[in-house]
Amino acid sequence: MNNPIATKKRTREIQEKYNAHTKKSFGQNFIVEPGVVDKIAKAACGGGHDVVVEIGPGIGALTQYLCEYSDQVVAFEIDPRFPEVLNNEIGSDHLEVILQDFLETDVDALLEKFEKEGKKVRFASNLPYYITTPILFKLFEAKRPIESITVMMQKEVADRFAAKPNDKEYNALSVITQYRANIKKVMDVNRNVFWPSPNVGSTVLQFTFKPDRPVKEEEAFFELVKACFKQRRKTIYNNLSVYLDDKEKAAAMLEKAGIEPSTRAQQLSLDDFVHLWKTNYEN
Repeated sequence: MNNPIATKKRTREIQEKYNAHTKKSFGQNFIVEPGVVDKIAKAACGGGHDVVVEIGPGIGALTQYLCEYSDQVVAFEIDPRFPEVLNNEIGSDHLEVILQDFLETDVDALLEKFEKEGKKVRFASNLPYYITTPILFKLFEAKRPIESITVMMQKEVADRFAAKPNDKEYNALSVITQYRANIKKVMDVNRNVFWPSPNVGSTVLQFTFKPDRPVKEEEAFFELVKACFKQRRKTIYNNLSVYLDDKEKAAAMLEKAGIEPSTRAQQLSLDDFVHLWKTNYEN
């Protein structure tokens, strides 16, 4: 890559040229290490023939490499200062920049458009930490297929997504996310590769959707999972009793599923939660 944007020198030059300094209100931190964005882009693009949708490209550190490894990149940017930067400094025929808040985008309409063109879609982003979960759940709830989602996020949040039973980070978010998708860690990222440097480390995760989702009423299932984790120090029996407002029903549900009332939610696997639901609501 000639003259990569992901260096401190080039980032400073662009900031001065376009008055494109970081804004705390948008949670902006620019990557200034080419090797990091190169690895993320390679993971995100797969074979390079799919459409890559980038959320929050900023001044284009990752975008530049996505354009290198993919035939088509569509970048959604909320900051009106940056489309000019992206188009001028990257100048790739592969790139389309859309000035729009991605949270207001109709994801299924976007996916349908590319589906009609016979194209698969991958998502990539270095997300501002404060919108990581809303953006991801917007994608998780899409009705049309997504090939993969490759996202850099705060390490603490990534640990929750990928946590296993009995891990201290394991919670309802872990179960619900792992029900929907397989999760692969691409890399950990030191906070010192950002400008300005945030106070925490980051992790890049890749999500690929599971073809089979065994629960019919998913929203109701997710509410049950959340209820089981409501108070972590309490047993699953106590949390279920509050959720159902019925101690006898809670005990009967656990007995039917073969789960000890003294068990805590963080001890149960995804399969255990699915079994609890299916034995009580789908049989």
